[in-house]
Amino acid sequence: MDHTYRVAVGVVGGVVVALGLVTIPLPGPGWLTVIAGLFVLASEFFWAERLLDFTRRHVRAWTEWLGRQPSWVRMVVGAGTAAFVYGVLVVTLHMTGVPDWVPGWVPLWR
Repeated sequence: MDHTYRVAVGVVGGVVVALGLVTIPLPGPGWLTVIAGLFVLASEFFWAERLLDFTRRHVRAWTEWLGRQPSWVRMVVGAGTAAFVYGVLVVTLHMTGVPDWVPGWVPLWR
């Protein structure tokens, strides 16, 4: 039973991580999905626990560094992040087409 459980955790965690990796370039919670998959995998696999600890340390270091910066640096990082997400959204909509449920007044490619 233990072997079957580990295989099931590996499959579920792997699918969640893969889904997160696929959705990273798209607007949405791609990285959060990857981290959620690592949480699932870390419940049974030591390598995933180490990778999750590595991720936690680096996210914490980034957050602390950004918190020590002047407000103009935080605003530039925020604006750069927003511009990147907007660019990915526009490129994604351009490549896949604008869904029919988007109102006609939205200024996107039609």
